[in-house]
Amino acid sequence: MNKPVAAAFSERPAAPAVFQTVSTIGKEARAELKGQKPAILWMTGLSGAGKSTIANRVEERLWRYGHHTILLDGDNLRFGLNSDLAFTDADRVENIRRTAEVAKLMLEAGLIVICSLISPFRRERMLARQRVGPDEFLEVFVDAPLELCQRRDPKGLYARALTGQIPNFTGISSPYEPPEAPEVHLRTDAHDVDALSDQVLDVLRRKGIMTRTP
Repeated sequence: MNKPVAAAFSERPAAPAVFQTVSTIGKEARAELKGQKPAILWMTGLSGAGKSTIANRVEERLWRYGHHTILLDGDNLRFGLNSDLAFTDADRVENIRRTAEVAKLMLEAGLIVICSLISPFRRERMLARQRVGPDEFLEVFVDAPLELCQRRDPKGLYARALTGQIPNFTGISSPYEPPEAPEVHLRTDAHDVDALSDQVLDVLRRKGIMTRTP
């Protein structure tokens, strides 16, 4: 991935006739109304690692405990907001940029935002982190060996990628850069979804994001 593509994320200027408007109701007021601390949980990992499964379970449990959440799934976003993007390096960067901006808006609404998408490049995940406060972004590495992801292949994508039907496929013909220091590291080859969601909720409790229990 070359530097101009990466720079497009962080250095995109606003149009000269556009001015930022500050709302009279701030993020803290919205979060106080919901009785929670907003945050972004950014789940990254290979296709088939278990991101969507874990994200859904975490959201379900947070909802059960009375928290206000939103789940931004990478595949779902490509049906609408990101439907015009392909899977080149440049399009992947734009995919992350748009998702990060939406997540930031949801954070401003006082929500706990769960993002579940491959997001293969470290630089773009770091730029997403830098869009919000230092304690508002948690990188969750959903880690599974490539061989296991290929055996699972729940969507049949690896089989198609290996035969050349899907170009620029992460882990096969496009690189994945694993997180170096994620807030949460989930090994889906060693634990089931309930144990893994427990790990996420434990971190949320320690950081004061999850404040309610059954």
